[in-house]
Amino acid sequence: MADDDSDSPYQTVSQLTQDIRDTLESDFAEVTVCGEVSGFSAPRSGHWYLTLKDDAAQIAAVVWKSTVSRIKFAVEDGAQVVVRGRLTVYPPRGSYQLVIEHMQPVGEGSWRAKFRRLHEKLAAEGLFDPRRKRPLPLLPRRVVVITSPTGAAVRDFLQVAQRRWRGSQITILPTKVQGAGAGVQLAAAVDLANRLRPAADVIVVTRGGGSIEDLWEFNDEQLVRAIAASRIPVVSGVGHEIDVTLCDLVADLRALTPSEAAERVFPDQQSLQENLLELQARLVRGLRRRGADAKQQVDRLAQSRVLRRPLDFLLQHAQRLDDRAARLLWLSENDLKRRRSQLQGVAGQLEALSPLNVLSRGYSVTLTTAGQPIQDAAEVPIGTQVSTRLHRGRLLSTVTAVTTAEDE
Repeated sequence: MADDDSDSPYQTVSQLTQDIRDTLESDFAEVTVCGEVSGFSAPRSGHWYLTLKDDAAQIAAVVWKSTVSRIKFAVEDGAQVVVRGRLTVYPPRGSYQLVIEHMQPVGEGSWRAKFRRLHEKLAAEGLFDPRRKRPLPLLPRRVVVITSPTGAAVRDFLQVAQRRWRGSQITILPTKVQGAGAGVQLAAAVDLANRLRPAADVIVVTRGGGSIEDLWEFNDEQLVRAIAASRIPVVSGVGHEIDVTLCDLVADLRALTPSEAAERVFPDQQSLQENLLELQARLVRGLRRRGADAKQQVDRLAQSRVLRRPLDFLLQHAQRLDDRAARLLWLSENDLKRRRSQLQGVAGQLEALSPLNVLSRGYSVTLTTAGQPIQDAAEVPIGTQVSTRLHRGRLLSTVTAVTTAEDE
């Protein structure tokens, strides 16, 4: 237990920490630092927590809620900022930190700048086009998981997969998921997964969350192009909900976590069984209903007169045919009589109007030698031969004199 005597030969941890704190706050009462934001978080308390870093070192920093309200730009991992504040010690952890009282942007951090440049380049080539996305199979038989074999991601994935569905073969392709060269290994694993036989139905690229540096290899251009060229649908389950990588954007499906990746890949066996049982019950009910309807129809047909006395049905139709034949004959004879009567009437009219009938009453018709009727005597010169048609026979004569209508 700590000794409160001022002559004590030793200090307590709290006393030492306080002395260090006093020294830091006195000697570094105001500092101005330029660095890149990393590990940024904004909890519900309203304070901000982050790390400022450069290529060789890093320092923890905090922005109290009262200062947050005065910062008028978006702060995120990768942002390059200039801050002014003071150094202090956080006693519960015994660590020093920078209390930021003013912050202004310098420009995009190197990570974000690289990300945006590569994103713009690959987007222009259409690698992130939603129309390239392919659906996942409903019941995958073979799934290849590309991840670290010792990370929490593979355990989370397998636990969810085992709980949801046990009808698939899962192959783990171990790779680095962080650090230099991980992107190349991941791309090679995607290519290998496409060459496995028998062929896989789904490829899952996954790892847990982390800082932008931890996840950077999932923005590797070689990996993005390997996923875009994959003949097999690819699921990206990288990081947590707030983490977005180019691997997520090019994949056919993005899952927010490794666990969600397993949920999206594998169907829920229990739900599927329940759905199949419900479909089976509906099919049985439908077949029974159809069978009952068919039986009723057969019973009705069996009770019909046609099936009970089929000969009567044929005789009735024969009688109906005879009736129709007799009626057709009657209609034909009546129509013939009617048409014959009409013809006789027309013949009588023609007989009454016939020139021959007029000749029988003593009249005659004078014709030219060409057979044309002569109507005007003035048109016939003297000496012309004419033919006279009588009721019986014909007379040939020569005109010796002509009397016109004016001479009469």
